[in-house]
Amino acid sequence: MAIKNPGREEIGQILKKAKRIAVVGLSDNPQRTSYMVSEAMQSAGYDIIPVNPTVDEVLGVKAVKTLKEIEGHVDIVNVFRRSEYLMEVAKEFAEIDADVFWAQLGLENEEAYNFLKEKGYTVIMDRCIKVEHALTK
Repeated sequence: MAIKNPGREEIGQILKKAKRIAVVGLSDNPQRTSYMVSEAMQSAGYDIIPVNPTVDEVLGVKAVKTLKEIEGHVDIVNVFRRSEYLMEVAKEFAEIDADVFWAQLGLENEEAYNFLKEKGYTVIMDRCIKVEHALTK
């Protein structure tokens, strides 16, 4: 089964409804894409939760080591880890029962996609959340 993302209209609905975005692999380096994208989403009013075992804090928010450490519901898990790690993140995602698994631009993994789709999750891969947010305003 090939990866098929929701249409732009559905992506717009997801972004309108979402409040909390957990960002896996969020760097504390302002030059990194994960930082720039997350900063833009935070400025747009989303709660950003950094998920990275190697940093203490990003964008003024205390980081957690894993998705399982997050208290409360997560609307979107936005992943900035190489494609080969997506299955590992997908398994942890399924354990916390967040709404949407979003792999950032350039990231795809068919095994992770199929695993999550079979469980009924919304999955978006190879799309930039910041770009989609700008396009659906």
